[in-house]
Amino acid sequence: MNDIINEEEIARIVNNIFDDYKGDKNIDRINIYDKPDKAKVHELVENLFRIIYPGYFRDRSYKIYNPGNSLAVTIEDAFYHLSKEVYLALDYGPNRGKMSDEARKQESYRICKGFFDRIPRIREYIDTDLEATLDGDPAATCMEEIILAYPGLMAITVYRIAHELYVENVPMLPRLMTEYAHSRTGIDIHPGATIDKYFFIDHGTGIVVGETSVIGRNVKIYQGVTIGALSTRGGRKLSGKKRHPTICDNVTIYGGATILGGETVIGENAVIGGNTFITRSVEANTRVSMKNLEMEYRTESDVIKSREFSQGDEWYYMI
Repeated sequence: MNDIINEEEIARIVNNIFDDYKGDKNIDRINIYDKPDKAKVHELVENLFRIIYPGYFRDRSYKIYNPGNSLAVTIEDAFYHLSKEVYLALDYGPNRGKMSDEARKQESYRICKGFFDRIPRIREYIDTDLEATLDGDPAATCMEEIILAYPGLMAITVYRIAHELYVENVPMLPRLMTEYAHSRTGIDIHPGATIDKYFFIDHGTGIVVGETSVIGRNVKIYQGVTIGALSTRGGRKLSGKKRHPTICDNVTIYGGATILGGETVIGENAVIGGNTFITRSVEANTRVSMKNLEMEYRTESDVIKSREFSQGDEWYYMI
């Protein structure tokens, strides 16, 4: 292989690509040190899981004979790396280019200090989500199984971490965190959503919860549910406006349901059946379901219609 490599051709290819970087495309920036590190953010999420669930998620340096010291090191390490990533992210917000280096350092420290001060509150909410999952899923054998295996709790945990940074107007990082959970679980919860305690996601695959969604206490959501915007044709003009539904307390939403619109409110104790499509408000204590579709079962002896078709020299019959 080496004997057919032409060094001049390789040099030409490299120079040609570097010349392309000098254009005016949005993807031309090649400085990798002036923006948040996606891999570091993912690593940070893993460390925060070790802090939120002590004793459940161990790293390679974990010393079982001195867990207190190990957790202290993990907390300090997470604080340092979060502060660093927040510092970088602050240059991508509405004040881009307007904050001095010192001001960004002070703001990132303030945000991180506030975030870590709120970890007990985050854990309080997550503990209720864990209880709701155990109570709501007859297949769950114990809380330990839920913590270690359930994608719903993982996605909710990452959301609750990211939401605290979102409300502090930290650019980019909250979305990097929730999209990491999305890639791992198939559950897409925007960090801007507002979700109360005892939130239960069962199965979870394909769930979407939009940025301005408001979800009350003791809400259960099953796989394939969309809580989304009625229309996004306005593009950036819709930013900051209520585009997604409000789900009140004690609501259950079954698989495949779609609920759309910023003015749509699902009242308390409502039950939304599977595969329903809702674009207007539902009163409290209401059950919404699809009208049963007509189904037909046939065996070979009950064939009513068939047609012939040929494939090569053979003849087949298709029901």
